[in-house]
Amino acid sequence: MSDPLTPEAMAATHAAAFTQSRPWSAAEFAGLLDSPLVFAAGSARCFALVRVIADEAEMLTIATDPAHQRQGLARACMADWESAARARGAAEVFLEVAADNAPAQALYRACGFAECGRRVGYYRRQDAKAADAILMRKALR
Repeated sequence: MSDPLTPEAMAATHAAAFTQSRPWSAAEFAGLLDSPLVFAAGSARCFALVRVIADEAEMLTIATDPAHQRQGLARACMADWESAARARGAAEVFLEVAADNAPAQALYRACGFAECGRRVGYYRRQDAKAADAILMRKALR
């Protein structure tokens, strides 16, 4: 079964995964992917979008279709994008995660990330209080 990773597929997966905040559009994904500094890893079921500048990589977003969660796809996608970032010269990787997203935090810690900062009230919620962003980093070398 093929599930090509197109901006449209990314937008659909992002919308399914991010129900408490505004999902990104296909045009936003296409615009980001137009940059030679940005790449995607994974499949339409689970993907990450990453930007590498100099020796730093930043995971811009990761999304797993809810119908495919708890199957190890996100952990495999994390390993794939980290490897691709390393191949592009990244020595460190960064990401941010909502303070109320315990499953994602657990995944990132299991992948070797550690908290390095916080942005208070960063994530706006539709019907809830804004959540802090936890900044996390990991050395690749």
